[in-house]
Amino acid sequence: MHPIRICFVCLGNICRSPTAEAVFLDLVARDGLEDRFVVDSAGTSAHHVGERAHRDTRAAGRERGLEVTSISRQFVKSDFDRFDYVIAMDRDNRANLERLDPGREVHLFRDFDPESPKGAEVPDPYYSGGFTHVLDVCEAAARGLLDTLKTADAS
Repeated sequence: MHPIRICFVCLGNICRSPTAEAVFLDLVARDGLEDRFVVDSAGTSAHHVGERAHRDTRAAGRERGLEVTSISRQFVKSDFDRFDYVIAMDRDNRANLERLDPGREVHLFRDFDPESPKGAEVPDPYYSGGFTHVLDVCEAAARGLLDTLKTADAS
């Protein structure tokens, strides 16, 4: 059985999607499931390609014992073939991904959080809630995603 391949996507790949990647990887490791998942993150924009995650993203992660180590890259059309799940942080980036390859399934991350309303977005830390809040939102959605994937894999 091949591992489940997941790519988290935001605009610049320096805040929300690297946070989602780090949180999900941490949950996978805690559950001893590292061999069952391949996880990455990307941005719909090329603006920050090659940069580390934002310093405040890394700091918020460190406060919770997470290392946010991803380097920004742009999501490209061929990524749809590399990943089983493409998961956008918000509706605008989901629309950008759908335009890149119409007909491909793109999930919203918070749809995996059972406490979150359908269609809710991971907020941009610069404009609403800050980096710690984004970490909280990503933790809830990542737990829901992992639970969903474990349930689907067991059936």
